[in-house]
Amino acid sequence: MTTNTMDKDAGASVAGEAQHNDTASEIASLRERLMRALAETENTRRQGERRAQDAGQYAITNFARELLQVVDNLRRAIEAGAADREGSGIDGLIEGVTATDRILTQILNRFGVEEIKALHQPFDPKKHEAVMATDETDQPPGGVAQVLETGYMLHDRLLRPARVVVAKPRQPSSQAEQP
Repeated sequence: MTTNTMDKDAGASVAGEAQHNDTASEIASLRERLMRALAETENTRRQGERRAQDAGQYAITNFARELLQVVDNLRRAIEAGAADREGSGIDGLIEGVTATDRILTQILNRFGVEEIKALHQPFDPKKHEAVMATDETDQPPGGVAQVLETGYMLHDRLLRPARVVVAKPRQPSSQAEQP
């Protein structure tokens, strides 16, 4: 074998290695793109599942929010009837409205609508809307002294905040300052 032949064989060998390295890097690049595409597909699938679950769980939000007006009016009727109950002979009507309110509340509860218990609780801006503040209460400062409109949750989401009156911090009286 001559030197020229050996140089040609060495050159062919180097060219073959370069081509092999190019192929290997292309394979690695394609594998990386494939893995990213698979991960993106999996993320999209999970996101779709989450949206479908939320849609099923919270689909009645607008309906429930509108229905709360009916609940409010039923409770107002019960309260007004209870005040007029003595001597008026409307006991049957009040009992019927009370039964309707109870059934409606049970149906709402079955679909995940729960009343927010606010009275005598600490004020929570995530669940309560402060309408007024009062210092005429036995509640500790920042506590809910009165509920003006009941609030509701749909599963773990706020459907309507409770409209409340919050206890103010007590002011020291001017008589206590005098010796």
